[in-house]
Amino acid sequence: MKKLKLHHFLPLAALALTTGCSTPAKLGTDADKKASEWPKGVSYEIFVQSFCDSDKNGIGDIKGMTSKLDYLDDLGIEAVWLMPINPSPSYHKYDVTDYYGIHPDYGTMDDFKEFVKEAHKRDIKVVMDLVLNHSGNGHPWFKEAAKDPKSPYRDYYVWAHKDDPQTKGEGKTTGADSFNVNHWHSVEGSDYKYFGYFWGGMPDLNFDNPKLREETYKIGRYWLKDVGVDGFRLDAARHIYPDDREKDNHQFWEEFRSEMQKVKKDVYLVGEVWAEAETVAPYTKGLPALFNFEMSWAILKALNTGRGDSLAIKHAQIIDIYDDVNPDFIDATILSNHDQNRIMSEMNGDMNKAKLAAALLLTLPGSPYIYYGEEIGMKGKKPDEEIREPFLWDVKSKDDCRTTWMTPKNNTEQTVTPAAVQAADKASILNHYKTLIRLRNNSKALTYGAIEPIRLENKAISAFLRTNEDESVLVLHNLSGAATSIELPASLKEHKSVVFQNNNAKLSRSAVQLPAYSTLILKK
Repeated sequence: MKKLKLHHFLPLAALALTTGCSTPAKLGTDADKKASEWPKGVSYEIFVQSFCDSDKNGIGDIKGMTSKLDYLDDLGIEAVWLMPINPSPSYHKYDVTDYYGIHPDYGTMDDFKEFVKEAHKRDIKVVMDLVLNHSGNGHPWFKEAAKDPKSPYRDYYVWAHKDDPQTKGEGKTTGADSFNVNHWHSVEGSDYKYFGYFWGGMPDLNFDNPKLREETYKIGRYWLKDVGVDGFRLDAARHIYPDDREKDNHQFWEEFRSEMQKVKKDVYLVGEVWAEAETVAPYTKGLPALFNFEMSWAILKALNTGRGDSLAIKHAQIIDIYDDVNPDFIDATILSNHDQNRIMSEMNGDMNKAKLAAALLLTLPGSPYIYYGEEIGMKGKKPDEEIREPFLWDVKSKDDCRTTWMTPKNNTEQTVTPAAVQAADKASILNHYKTLIRLRNNSKALTYGAIEPIRLENKAISAFLRTNEDESVLVLHNLSGAATSIELPASLKEHKSVVFQNNNAKLSRSAVQLPAYSTLILKK
């Protein structure tokens, strides 16, 4: 990726204008020229349990997910990330008890291999959640380790005597990924405690043990070679070693990547490191794709304050930091995921703001991830179950696979319009997402392009150029509830082809009119 430096800003004047009404987005004339290629394309996160139930037992499953691949293909998705599908006693399945199996609620290994095959037919890659920081306390390794201190599996985990000072009192959290302060856990009848960063049901694995490291490589090789997945999302990547051993964390992931490349040269690895860019950047050598939580926080703040002026500047700064470590990094951008409040609820149900959030995600740099249901405006705030509620495919009488494993509190037909109904409404948020994804997928500038922030007098406007080779796109977002008009300077007047507009945003001669919460994209 071309290195980006903040050295060029274009001052524009801004004037107030009355708000106009909304109109459906329009697409440019190059819509059928596909430009994106995964892993630079748009990915989609699925919680299988809540996605689609094929056998009417109330729980989402792999066959149901397979039946919805055409939906994802039509949306413009190039890869899916699946939350854990391994056997586990918990609904979320992050406490794995068998790294080589499929949870029976979800189906069989044959079902999953068929899913991978059908996804690949549609040029959709498959990325599975691989939970290596810890196992479940029901895993055979841990059961053996807990009952027998002389077991060969004892050293697969981290132990300390109950009188050891480090096991006393409360520990420290490292960020938004855990609020647990009790990191040492007792075993009945034992004088030793084990380390579990997240909770007692998830004992941390000991990566100082070469045998344990080799076990993790063996697991990865199996899913890549024998099952055919395209890569992994690495859970809790920052916590392989304790906080004071960050360099060991970085080195392990470089080693892991090297081992996986022996099986699949183009293996895709995306890591979860909840931190600012300076902390995240060193991980890009071993995990070339990392979720950009910092930009998700910045987008949320900008939308809630109505100030967009610093977004492009901040994103360019983050890219520079990553680029200095690994110029080939992949910036995995998000609005939310399974651990964060849904974007629609963070916008207090404001559809205009939710659509604007989508427009920001899909026009700023990065390889975007969409959390299932964002595209239909699903709602939810923590606790976690309430941000992982069932997807609404159709009105209940026609819904062929809505899951019922839980009773939804936020997403019912009274609060969210089902996908099938939205598909027939040109002004729906679903069609808004489709249009933006299609535009991005067909634009080299929006997929691969550098970002050049444009500084305006009006602090509500997020304005930037995206350029790649001979394509240049000018993007203008109004994050406020007040309309504005902008006179384009001579240096930007060649950007006069409208490729996207919503909420009555328009170009009139040399002026740009931006009603409240509107987006206008102009091509040179």
